[in-house]
Amino acid sequence: MNIKSLLLGSAAALAAVSGAQAADAIVAAEPEPVEYVRVCDAFGTGYFYIPGTETCLKIGGFIRVQTNFAPNASGTSDWDSFSRAYISFDAKSDTEYGTLTGFFAAEFNGDFDGGIAGTGDSIIDLDEAYIQIGGLKTGFFYSWWDKGINGETDDLSTNSEFNSLAYIYDGGSFQAGVSVDELEGASSTTRPNNIGVAGIVSASLGGVSFDLLGGYDTDREEGAVRALLSADVASFGTFQLAGVYASGVNAYYSDAEWTVAGSFAIKATDKLTITPAAQYWSDVAFVNGVDQWRAGLTVDYKITDGLKTKLTVNYTDNDRTGDVTTGFIRLQRDF
Repeated sequence: MNIKSLLLGSAAALAAVSGAQAADAIVAAEPEPVEYVRVCDAFGTGYFYIPGTETCLKIGGFIRVQTNFAPNASGTSDWDSFSRAYISFDAKSDTEYGTLTGFFAAEFNGDFDGGIAGTGDSIIDLDEAYIQIGGLKTGFFYSWWDKGINGETDDLSTNSEFNSLAYIYDGGSFQAGVSVDELEGASSTTRPNNIGVAGIVSASLGGVSFDLLGGYDTDREEGAVRALLSADVASFGTFQLAGVYASGVNAYYSDAEWTVAGSFAIKATDKLTITPAAQYWSDVAFVNGVDQWRAGLTVDYKITDGLKTKLTVNYTDNDRTGDVTTGFIRLQRDF
């Protein structure tokens, strides 16, 4: 009996130990929590929440390959090709003062002969960098003078990017804004503390919109005003008309005393847009009696989603320098 009891006890103890080891073997540690990227639809498409924050981020950009055509476009050659990469980061979040935005964009240009700016083979350019909260915006960004009309024929500003402090009111169909712009480097006089003041009012109703813009250069004590009208013509296309008057050479507009430009973007198909355009300048560079006119045609074609091409040709006739034909062909992949 003692031997039998001993054997049974040993077997029971062995089974208990084996069972404990088997149970321990199947116990797994709790997995670390994983935070997946969440879509943010509060500010439009393309935004996502930065993990661990309530800030929404949108990344965008394009890759462009372009060849320009013009007499002596690059040295003694009549054409010049370059490639450009553009990337932007747009961060937004809601605050008690309105939407807080931080925006950054840069261009990376590759041009073997330096034809883009004539300063090197590869040029890195800060395109924009600004902070905006509610209607208050400050940093380096494009002013309202950057806006043009459809096509690639018009030239309606001299400088359009500054370090600025601006306030913008957006009432939907009515917008207004004022900015104070640093003009250092945009003016050729030797006065210190150069600034400019610009203001705009815009209104839209249906398919018609109108902008009235003005800028005053305190350095040169001259200014310019510009009006721009845009109207959709049913589903056929968009007609645009713009005019500029300048009291003298200034940082915002210095090409001529006055100019008028027009374009009509014809929506030929869902993928093809054809835009004839023209512009006339009076007293070019503020020289009495020297006028200039230009006529051009731009063709935009959407190859597929994210890939498009553009071709433009312009003919310009100047009373002093004669006539010239210029243009470019572009292939661009947007993302």
